[in-house]
Amino acid sequence: MENKYIIGVDEGSQSAKVIIFDLEGNVVCEGRQPLRPMDLPEPGIVEHPDDDFWDAIISAGNKAMDKFPGKKEEIIGMGLCTIRFCRCFLKEDGSLAQPALSWMDERVSKAYEHVNDDVKYVTTSSGYITHRFTGNFNDTAANYQGMWPIDTDTWEWTDDEEYFKSINIPREMLFNLQMPGTILGYITEEAANATGFPAGIPVIATGNDKAVEALGSGTLSEKTALVSLGTYICSMVHGHDNPKGTEKFWTNFANTPNNYLYESFGIRRGMWTVSWFKNLLGDDIVNKANDLGISPEEYLNREAEDVPAGSHGLMTVLDWLAPSHEPYKKGIMIGFDGRHTRAHMYRSILEGIAMTIKNCADDMCEELGIELKDIVVSGGGSNSELFMQIFADVFGLPARRNVVNGSASLGAAISVAVALDEYDSYENAIEKMVKIRDVFEPLSDNVGTYKSMNDGVYKHITSCTDEILKKSFPVFK
Repeated sequence: MENKYIIGVDEGSQSAKVIIFDLEGNVVCEGRQPLRPMDLPEPGIVEHPDDDFWDAIISAGNKAMDKFPGKKEEIIGMGLCTIRFCRCFLKEDGSLAQPALSWMDERVSKAYEHVNDDVKYVTTSSGYITHRFTGNFNDTAANYQGMWPIDTDTWEWTDDEEYFKSINIPREMLFNLQMPGTILGYITEEAANATGFPAGIPVIATGNDKAVEALGSGTLSEKTALVSLGTYICSMVHGHDNPKGTEKFWTNFANTPNNYLYESFGIRRGMWTVSWFKNLLGDDIVNKANDLGISPEEYLNREAEDVPAGSHGLMTVLDWLAPSHEPYKKGIMIGFDGRHTRAHMYRSILEGIAMTIKNCADDMCEELGIELKDIVVSGGGSNSELFMQIFADVFGLPARRNVVNGSASLGAAISVAVALDEYDSYENAIEKMVKIRDVFEPLSDNVGTYKSMNDGVYKHITSCTDEILKKSFPVFK
């Protein structure tokens, strides 16, 4: 076969993306479908309506296949990546017994409660979508983070019966676990008819969405951190050990078998806050951007480029979604004076994101005993040259972005290429399939400004404001 192509499926919190790659990592075509707004029937309950996970993949898949220039028989496999920390309840036939729980739903951080007799299986989003594609009750072990009865050393269901009982999911309700890079099954005729994908091609196990993104960014080195710009923003580095009881980071499964991904604490509504601010500005920004033939985000970036590093003392704390153990926390902008414009506010949000992640990454690296040499920034926000320069200046390190900056789909494709022996290692696949777009070097003057601002002021804001917010919480909650 002269041409070979791979389907990478990436279903996140906000959309489903289906991207078809060649073996050099080039994007051949793609389809995207936004997910529907989540249902919020009461505090703590956050559900994906109806069968939105699968419906969005169907739509995105058909859009991609409509653009595919090759022959279906030239597609050799599909890699599946879905959002982590979700929980899906299935009937005996594998269909949904009730709406899927978002990672933001409080129930996913608690033991399972069997309140619906239709539920025969409890699984992740990847387990559910794997079943829709293959008909099998198989799932990748590398997407079981959080409240699941899994042994993180063996990547198998735990033998600790007390731990198993504490999660409260009987063994017969759990899927079969497989390692990343193995074949979960093959696309059925029914799934092929729904999505437009070729029937019979293998579906390859990947990992949780952050791990797949890290693989697709090419960051296998322990000294290169990935900054993932999404609804949730964090930094990550790869490692071989499975440290437990850590204080400043989490240890997750990597997308490569028997390796781990260390993940710093992060921002729960990261790029969401950027969109929130843009939407607050209304049609004025949209119309001005349209007149120039650019996006509203690019219009704001151009305005903010004229604002000096530090935004004339305006600082933003990104607590727009409080964690459950600190419900009093709120987003803050502090330091206004008469110089400040919307461009200052916008730049301050970007700077707040970069400084927060820098501090979280520093805490993680100190605990791990490592020192970073560079960072890779992925996600739509990395399209902003201003944002990339801010990251380089705040971290004081070179900041790289790749040609494919939404790297989860590429990570899924790399998994397929290695699993099907198109490349003999993940390292060789990355060398061939991950392409660097450009590198932003830190500007020394800005590095000094941000270091003084961060170390002297920004790190200490919440120690002063938390006490006020604790008092306001019972009044305004």
